[in-house]
Amino acid sequence: MKHLTSLYDLNPSDLSDILARATDLKALFKKGERPPLLQGRVLAQLFEKPSLRTRNSFEAAMIHLGGSGIFLTTAEAGLNGRESLPDIAKVLSSFSDVITMRTYSHQLIVDFAKHSCCPVINGLSDERHPCQALTDLLTIQETLGTLQDVHLAFVGDGNNVAMSLAIASAMAGMKMTLAAPKGFELSNAFLKELTKRYPQHRVHQVHSAAAAVKSADIVYTDVWASMGQEEDAVRRMQAFTEFQVNEELMKTAPKDAKFMHDLPAKRGLEVTDGVMDGSQSIVFQQAENRMHLARGLFAWILGK
Repeated sequence: MKHLTSLYDLNPSDLSDILARATDLKALFKKGERPPLLQGRVLAQLFEKPSLRTRNSFEAAMIHLGGSGIFLTTAEAGLNGRESLPDIAKVLSSFSDVITMRTYSHQLIVDFAKHSCCPVINGLSDERHPCQALTDLLTIQETLGTLQDVHLAFVGDGNNVAMSLAIASAMAGMKMTLAAPKGFELSNAFLKELTKRYPQHRVHQVHSAAAAVKSADIVYTDVWASMGQEEDAVRRMQAFTEFQVNEELMKTAPKDAKFMHDLPAKRGLEVTDGVMDGSQSIVFQQAENRMHLARGLFAWILGK
């Protein structure tokens, strides 16, 4: 049985297989074909955090493959202390074929998976966002035709999205440059673990957005304050003032560079309307691919 709590649960061959399945299923989808590969299968979703793309992309993906979905909030699942975590995991997994979780604590997902008798997928945690990173690779691959040696510049916080993209870049043979103000970089502990697992990775950090994007194929950003960091929003806004992705910054990047954002976006803060809606943006292609990646991932993790 396979889980996806972090991209470290995969190897590069797994990554290629998931992307290939997602690509094939998307091609069929665009022709109006929805093969019921997972007919009768049940997806359970357990979310502490609200969501637009994550919940709907996972549920739509399972329905398109012939299965069905159940959604549970923290209170409904008993994560508010009504039951022990092992008890919840054992019971819910006995009803389900696959479980997706969107939580504050990454450790909660890891612990849940230890007691689950069906695959568990991390839909987002404070440390990792593996399905977003896989979606981003799918989008980059179909846009540029390859992943090998693609240069991704991430302008913003060294958060869960940045960490997952760093792992994904190392797995796929990409180069990644993170541009963040001092104090918001990828942690030394994270980089030490990444180097241990992928010694040849090409993940670098700078403190200048312009320096990061000057040779980038992809310019990527995310919100400056993630969900759960609202009390720190003012300090973060001040720290990231020089790290907005705007038209001026995009002119510093190569003319054919593409812009990506995992959404939701705070327009006027980390990115301007002109960039979000401009000709270089592939943000909404990226958002749609959340569903197509989920279809490929479900087919892969359930062995279909």
